[in-house]
Order: sequence, then C-alpha cells, then structure tokens
Amino acid sequence: MSSTDEHSELWIRNFHPAPRHPHRLVLLPHAGGSASFFFPFSRELSAHTDVSAVQYPGRQERRAEPLLDSVDALVDQIHRALLPLADKPLVLFGHSMGAVLSFELARRIEAEGRIPFLGLIASGRRSPLVHREENVHTRGDEALIAEIRALSGTDAGVLADDELLRMVLPAIRSDYKAIETYRYRPEGPGPALGCPVSVLTGESDPRVSLDEAMAWKDLTRGKFAFRSFPGGHFYLTPQRDAVVRAIVEDLTTFFRLPVS
Repeated sequence: MSSTDEHSELWIRNFHPAPRHPHRLVLLPHAGGSASFFFPFSRELSAHTDVSAVQYPGRQERRAEPLLDSVDALVDQIHRALLPLADKPLVLFGHSMGAVLSFELARRIEAEGRIPFLGLIASGRRSPLVHREENVHTRGDEALIAEIRALSGTDAGVLADDELLRMVLPAIRSDYKAIETYRYRPEGPGPALGCPVSVLTGESDPRVSLDEAMAWKDLTRGKFAFRSFPGGHFYLTPQRDAVVRAIVEDLTTFFRLPVS
C-alpha cells in the first residue's frame, strides 16, 4: 500500500460501500463534527451513489493526533486523501465549516485537474464572499460551550457529560479557529468555480441569512440552485429525509448523474 493510500484511509470513511455506482459523494462535517455525523445520511444515500465521509484529526479514533487549525492545512490534507478516489467523478457536500472546506477543495481540484469533479453542495454556511468578524475560538471554555449549545449540533449525551465535553473541546476550538480566521482569497487557485453549485440552508439559521446564502451564486460560472428547509443551523438532522431527497435530486437533475 502506498503512503497516499494510507493517508486516504486515515482521512476517509466509507460506512456503506457501494462500488457499483460510477460516481462518489464526499461529505465534510461541521466544526467539531466527525465523519460519523453523516452515518445515517450515508446509509440512505448509498442506494444512489458511493458515499464517503471525511474524518478530521483530533476526534474519535483520531483523537490523539495533532489538530489542524487552518482551512489551508485541512484542505491540503483532504485533497491528498482524495487523490486515490480519483477513479470516480466526485461531488462534494459540506455542512457549515465543511461547506468552506468543500469550496476551497473544489477550487484546488478544478485548478489541478487530477480528480474528475462534478460539483459542490454547500450547506448551512454563508458565502465565502461574506466576511464577518468572529472570535469564539479566543474565548474561554464556558463561552465556547455556550456557542455549541446555542447551535444544537453537538450530541446531547456529550453536552450532558462534562468530562467528555472537556475532552472534545480542543478539537472544537481548533476547528473554530480554522473557520474564523479563514479569508476568501480571490487570487487563490481560481476566483470562481466552473462547476454547478447547490446551496441548502435552514430557514431560521441564526448564523446564515438568506442573502448570505444566496451570495454563493457569485462564486460559480456554472449553474446555481438554492433550497431552504425548516430549522436552524443543524436543520439537516430533523430534516434528514428531505435533505437526502434534495441531494438525490441534485445528483440526478442538477449534476445529471445516473442514480438508482
């Protein structure tokens, strides 16, 4: 096994292998999130496409590994992990921080041309064109805990267990630093994407307004689609069935892929 393959195994989880499908959907989780957040989505989507999820360092079985606290560093490592998956064309789906990582990955992939790439689905995140000063990562533990409670994305069992919560805080803080210090650079690998971009958001997301979500349209020369769902920042958990249907619709009609 090559070092690149070993790197891919470290970063990529394939919970429900579906090698018969001729394309792959890669899921990138939110700040503080893990690949297992997408396990139920993978179970349902694997009937339609080969699904992989990204596992960032510093959580679950990667808890002992050094954290990466910048978008650039994360994108570098994820891009390297995706190279062995270039046997099939990819669609990227990212939620919250994962949406920004997916966007920067898409820019890198399109610029380098080493991975066949079909498009991006960005969820629960304002456009990278919209900058807002945020500094949650610089605050104390209690302020950070208050933030993740307010967004309702962390498992209730973790929030109720103080010892477990303190254990995962370093990874959450590192992710918050990565996304809060991120700045869109127009000169980057390419100022805009050539691929289609689909945006999903929660109607009552306190972190993403309608205009901020629609601003993704200015980052692609390709087709653009937008959908909103009832719920807040983590709308996709209670709306999982509707989100799965939306993703399948994107794959079939937006990206024009053959699916089951």
